[in-house]
This record gives sequence, C-alpha cells and structure tokens, in this order.
Amino acid sequence: MLWMLLPAIVAAGSSLLTFYIMQARMDVAIAHERETIAEVRGEVRTWKNTIEERVKAAEEETRRKALDDFMQDFRVDERHYFRENRTEETSSRSMVLQERLYFRNLPLSNWVEHEMVVEESATGDLERLARGVSIFSTNSKSLGETGLREQGLPPNLVDTTRPVAVPALNRAEAFDLAS
Repeated sequence: MLWMLLPAIVAAGSSLLTFYIMQARMDVAIAHERETIAEVRGEVRTWKNTIEERVKAAEEETRRKALDDFMQDFRVDERHYFRENRTEETSSRSMVLQERLYFRNLPLSNWVEHEMVVEESATGDLERLARGVSIFSTNSKSLGETGLREQGLPPNLVDTTRPVAVPALNRAEAFDLAS
C-alpha cells in the first residue's frame, strides 16, 4: 500500500512545488507589468503636462498677438510750434507741443498742450522797470511831505500818520499811472 500511496504523495508534493514556482513566476510577471504600467503612466503624465504647457503658451501667444494688433491701432499725433511772448519787461520764447490720441482714425482726446520755455530774457533795467511799475515812485531825495506833495498826491495821502486804503490795481493800470 505504501507503493500506492508514495506516488500520490510525490504527485501532491510536486503539484505543490509547481504551484509555488508558478505563483513566484506570476508575482515576477505582475511586478514587471506594474513597473511597465508605472513607466507608461509617468510618460503619459509628462506628455499631458507638456501638452498643457504648449496649449497655455499658444493661448498666451495668441492673446499677446491680439493685444499687440489692438495696440498698434492706437497712435499719437504730435505737432509743435514756437511761441514768442514779448512784454516791456521780458521776452520769452517757448516751444508748444500738442499731442492727440487716436484709435485708427478716430480721435480719443482733445489736443493736449505742453509749453516748455526755451529762452527767457529781460529787455531793460530791472530797477527802472520796478520804478516804472511802482505806484509810489521814490526820488533821490528823502520822502517827506514836500516830496509827496510834489508827486501830486491828495492831501489825505500826505498825512503819513494815518493808514491809507489803496485800491488794487492790475499791472497795466499801475504802468499807466507810473508813466
């Protein structure tokens, strides 16, 4: 009977040994498959990130190009000329720069004017000008009542002890009174 059981025990042992060997080979194959799947997933993630970056870059480039095209439709029109202002006291020369903003052919703003003084000079003696503009001009002698009366001032202005209310004059009136 042992001879009959011995082949069954050997068959059972070899089948168990075969089962464990096949299980180990299957675990190795599954590990290789998982490794391959992990590599492919990594490549897919990298490819997906690359595609997303390329799409974003293309969108940004398209937006930038559209904005550049839009901004090229704006333009600034400039013109300038020289202006000379002459008065009896001074003479000044200035450059006037005018700018206007357009979108295509439509004006978006009025003319904006910038005036820059290029040259400014006095044309006469400053002391003489100051005396000419001054309402109360001083002579070389001291101002007393006689000096004030000689200027033809009214008697209420000759009294130097009382305060006097002086009306405000503009520059042209003051110049006319002094001359």
